[in-house]
Amino acid sequence: MLYFFHGQKGVISVENTKTITTNKKAFHEYFVLESLEAGIELFGTEVKSIRQGGVNLKDAWCSIDHGEMILKQMHISPYEHGNIFNRQPMRDRKLLLHKREIMRLLGTVKQDGLTLVPLSLYFKGSLVKVQVGLCRGKQLHDKRAAAAKRDADRAIDRALKEQNR
Repeated sequence: MLYFFHGQKGVISVENTKTITTNKKAFHEYFVLESLEAGIELFGTEVKSIRQGGVNLKDAWCSIDHGEMILKQMHISPYEHGNIFNRQPMRDRKLLLHKREIMRLLGTVKQDGLTLVPLSLYFKGSLVKVQVGLCRGKQLHDKRAAAAKRDADRAIDRALKEQNR
């Protein structure tokens, strides 16, 4: 649970988050150096489809065009009862960030050759939020090392579990 202070009187409210989907491919393909939270501009039928689980972040990526951050290649299935109000499933969607955050990310991406990748999509209260990661690509040997470390950790956990029985 996350706690936030609102107003001058210090009223505490609890924000609940519910993860919709995560981009597992991003964690396999990239080193995540930094992550930040962004709002996303959606239409009503898209939100309803997301609530039903009709979203895929697998090949999604972010770019900065004309001072705005755009989420590309995120697939949101058309809402079943949406009729004429459904939008294109693969349309570009605007991410909502402060201008200074966008400019800082643009400078980092241009200078260091990094990539902006959506890591997860979740509800925060009634709003849909995207966790965007500033990432560096992994080489093949990095992927192999990560897989070997994961297998070794699993073996250690199994051995400890067997020992504690």
